Amino acid sequence: MRVIQDIELAKSTLLKRLPAESVKLPLERIKETFGKELTPEEAVRQIITDVRDRGDAALLDYAERLEGAKLTRLEVSRKEITAARNNVDEELLAALQTAAERIRDFHQKQRDLLPTGQIDLGEGLGQVISPLERVGIYAPGGTASYPSTVLMTAIPARVAGVDEIILATPPRPDGHIPPLTLAAADISGADRVFAVGGAQAIAALAFGTESIPRVDKICGPGNIFVILAKKQVFGAVGIDGLQGPTETIVLADDCANPGSCAADLLAQAEHDELATAIMITTSPELAHEVNVEVERQLVELERRKIAERSLEQRGGIIVVSGMDEAVELVNAYAPEHLCLIVRDAESVVARIRNAGGIFIGESSPEVVGDYAAGPSHVMPTGGTARFSSPLSVTDFLKITSLVALDKKTLKKLGPHAAAIARAEGLTAHAAAVERRMRDA
Repeated sequence: MRVIQDIELAKSTLLKRLPAESVKLPLERIKETFGKELTPEEAVRQIITDVRDRGDAALLDYAERLEGAKLTRLEVSRKEITAARNNVDEELLAALQTAAERIRDFHQKQRDLLPTGQIDLGEGLGQVISPLERVGIYAPGGTASYPSTVLMTAIPARVAGVDEIILATPPRPDGHIPPLTLAAADISGADRVFAVGGAQAIAALAFGTESIPRVDKICGPGNIFVILAKKQVFGAVGIDGLQGPTETIVLADDCANPGSCAADLLAQAEHDELATAIMITTSPELAHEVNVEVERQLVELERRKIAERSLEQRGGIIVVSGMDEAVELVNAYAPEHLCLIVRDAESVVARIRNAGGIFIGESSPEVVGDYAAGPSHVMPTGGTARFSSPLSVTDFLKITSLVALDKKTLKKLGPHAAAIARAEGLTAHAAAVERRMRDA
């Protein structure tokens, strides 16, 4: 891994964020699919339009063209879901259930902190907090299986009180959804499951088809085409965010275990070639030891080539002069994950303003957070932790304002409202208030 001691160089290289458009994309595959050269944005726009116009027929067509799956129907039956769950290894099923319990418990504690129903705020004002009616959950899939993403998205929605949860996930080339994904859907309480992936799934959830109902909000991570689709349908439907390639900063001082730091970096790097794994340390000695450990552990990885490419393109170690400088770099970068292996970690946590999740100490590796700790692993990426939060029950709740003024308050506020309305040239607004005051 690169080791950088020049902070300005680190800012212009490792810590420089590149736009999503700079990622190398399969343009040849796009040309093969659509018969002409299109940018990813144009391809996604065409898919969305096609799904809006042709509904299920378009989804079946794209399943064959993009996933190689010849489907006769889109929805997975309850019988198939039950059978899949029964065929999952008992030990693995127990692990999913334990993770689900932790996730459910964490989000239930969040929900318990929030008032429900109609709330009187006094002086004729109030609000109603209510869950969304129907949400769409997207889980990446196809040849791989990500049951953890299903748990981490569907369970917070269920705890929030959402009426109906729709899961969309890509089919394998054989047309089936991986059993683990279906087991997770059953455990998490998803109501319906559809074998639809990519931008076409986002379009179907946003606008509805003959089989797939339109939802109020779409949540969950995906590839660049899913991200672009979520971006394009936003406004017609709510979205949780635009989660891009995953990223971790390990912030460590000379008390840290080099082997643990290296393991955390490699765990991040093996996600995919676009993953970012960076360590910031106050110790040059630790930087050297971690670098050695990364090389030693790398040879043992099944996904070695992916991890190597990730570290080569986006990974590295930054040596800083002190913790103040380290914290400044972390806040500027706003990582999805921040692993703290430092003395007096609590004092450092108090100074972190921008991070999706903070994992404190040797006993709190990010990997446990990915699967079983409790908080959702759907977190803000690409620096969006500056202004957004991890997925939580609040993503599935909405607030309606209530205004019920008495006549005394109307007489007090009415003249001010009328004055502002006339200043804006909206005389009918002013008249509506003045008429009420005369009749009060």
